[in-house]
Amino acid sequence: MAWEDRTPFEAIEKNYGLAEAEVIRLMRSEMKESSFKMWRKRVTGRKTKHSQLRSKKVTRAYCKTQYKR
Repeated sequence: MAWEDRTPFEAIEKNYGLAEAEVIRLMRSEMKESSFKMWRKRVTGRKTKHSQLRSKKVTRAYCKTQYKR
């Protein structure tokens, strides 16, 4: 969920009880350093990773094509 750009940190906290700082710590410990740096650069300041910065029109926590069947 953290890797997906459209999944807000609040959805991760709701589902798994991990606050944003804990998610970042987990990602740092589980990823290669270069991958972690790439992810942090990508999500830092991204409106879709924080519910309060999102447009009120977005009512889902993930991309509608994320879970294709």
